[in-house]
Amino acid sequence: MCGIAGIVRTDSRAPVSQADIEKMCSEIVYRGPDDQGISVHAGVGLGMRRLSIIDIAGGKQPIHNEDGTVEVVFNGEIYNFLELRQELEQRGHFFYTHSDTEVIVHLYEEHGADFVKWLRGMFAIALYDFRRRKLILGRDRLGKKPLYYAFDRGSLYFASEIKSILAVAPWLAEVDNEGIAQYFYYGYIPDPVTVFSRIKKVPPGHYLELGNGTERLARYWDVPRFCSIDMPESECLKRLEESLEDSVRRRLISEVPLGALLSGGVDSSVVVAMMARTSRSPVKTFSIGFAHSDFDEAVYARSVATRFGTDHHELTVDANLWDTLQSLSEIIDEPLGDSSIIPTYHVARIARKHVTVALSGDGGDELFAGYDGYSVHHQRRHLDLIPAWVAPAYHKFIYPFVPKAFRKRKLAYNFVLNSRERFISGRESLLTYDPDLTILSADFLTSNSDKEPPGAIMRRYFDSAPATDFVSRMQYTDIKTYLTADVLTKVDRMSMACSLEIRSPLLDHTFVELAVQLPLSMKLNQGTRKYLLRRLAEKLGVPRETLYRAKQGFSLPLKHWMRAELKEEVTTLLLEPRTLQRGYFQKSGVEELLREHHKGTRDHSNAIWQLLAFELWHRNYFERRRTQSLSEVEA
Repeated sequence: MCGIAGIVRTDSRAPVSQADIEKMCSEIVYRGPDDQGISVHAGVGLGMRRLSIIDIAGGKQPIHNEDGTVEVVFNGEIYNFLELRQELEQRGHFFYTHSDTEVIVHLYEEHGADFVKWLRGMFAIALYDFRRRKLILGRDRLGKKPLYYAFDRGSLYFASEIKSILAVAPWLAEVDNEGIAQYFYYGYIPDPVTVFSRIKKVPPGHYLELGNGTERLARYWDVPRFCSIDMPESECLKRLEESLEDSVRRRLISEVPLGALLSGGVDSSVVVAMMARTSRSPVKTFSIGFAHSDFDEAVYARSVATRFGTDHHELTVDANLWDTLQSLSEIIDEPLGDSSIIPTYHVARIARKHVTVALSGDGGDELFAGYDGYSVHHQRRHLDLIPAWVAPAYHKFIYPFVPKAFRKRKLAYNFVLNSRERFISGRESLLTYDPDLTILSADFLTSNSDKEPPGAIMRRYFDSAPATDFVSRMQYTDIKTYLTADVLTKVDRMSMACSLEIRSPLLDHTFVELAVQLPLSMKLNQGTRKYLLRRLAEKLGVPRETLYRAKQGFSLPLKHWMRAELKEEVTTLLLEPRTLQRGYFQKSGVEELLREHHKGTRDHSNAIWQLLAFELWHRNYFERRRTQSLSEVEA
């Protein structure tokens, strides 16, 4: 695991400064505190920071092929590298390390840019072919590892994090109102857009090929067709168990201490259960809890830890998190409105005190229809019988009379929409949050009036989903948007901030391909979400009280904290002239939002958090870097 960075000139004779590559790498030392590797030639510079996991002694990057004509820097893990190495050696390739990285250069020699199709793992790869003067940037299928790039003045900059690019090209920090609109709509910024107009993300399952004056972005993988396997439940369960066991076993390969993040939910519990089956020694597990019982899952995590005899470690998080929030907003390159960054950071921090690698249960909700919205929308699919003309008339003449204090007001607005629009508008978006509560300023909304509506991204994925039923279309859309740009971004940034590698067995692409093809009845079964995954967990011995309880989610007790412990800090920050003068927020809307939440008439905690996360990012990341850049120019 590491962070990568580099510069490639379109003019292959143009020099690249080693100091620039070192500067890019110095921005992400926490991603790889163990080692640094840099290679600089005419027209190209490659760099990396390494967190040593496999072949600690000999796996120093960049790594090259036999004659040095191909070099690679790589962030991630290749779980099938031993099989690949054996096949490549049989074809006559010579290896000089025992690392998983080296298979990449030889696969490229065999298959060209399509080498990524043979890799099973998580990765962000930069490979340079000196003979062909070609760069390939490749990202794993689900987007577990980040990869950013920017073209400017005859150069391509790439890196694991935006801050590395801005370290040597600060002029690229041009905030994009379209990217900000995406954030205000989703609470995150979907690929390939970023908050900066001139910096993009390589989308998951794609590679970017640059050479001979041409640029090509190619997709090499997509989620297969949903619900395409027709077989008995017993056979589905057997195949799921075999696939998960293989996925977990591969992720236990490590030369450093390894454990698991245990939330007490179904997904992490089934991973820990499978680890316990395949490990020779007790699994080290890590959990966090909260003082507010309605958000605390620690008791369930303890139950699972006891059942499987793990070496369990636990931390209780309180509301004294203001300093943590300030520091994390300095690390995250883009605003992220997911409050679970805080518990994710804390559980990664406690885990890093004991291990260097930890397995997680990420992906279970998207693959097995675990979110509440899936079952709710599935139950309400009969509402599609309402004619399309009803919605405009209803919203104009009836909805305005629904009392603002009515707890089901959002439902009262959405129920006349068709399935797709009900799914999309059901999110707590600052752009569509409440028809009677305008939070964003008229000037900001006008500045984006000529742009594509942010919700268009979800509509495209929903309409192009390889599925026929509504729930599967929702799953596909979430895999392409929320999973990648929110969940996995959060996990990567918070774990890397602690120099901890996270591995996700449920997101092995072979497991994903099996899971999505299972019949819908194996995911939603008579009101039971994640039906087959729960059956598997039960078979593995996970306690029933963990499996069959109301879903809580890995989140903070925000509604409590923002009415008490954090009330003063949040209110002051959001209503300061410094905040409002940016022109994004409408003061009266923010005041009403806070007033309703503090009175307890409505729970606006998620919307308030999105505003807070954006303002802190603007202050602690964007403004700080802009000030540093101006100082350097003046110097």
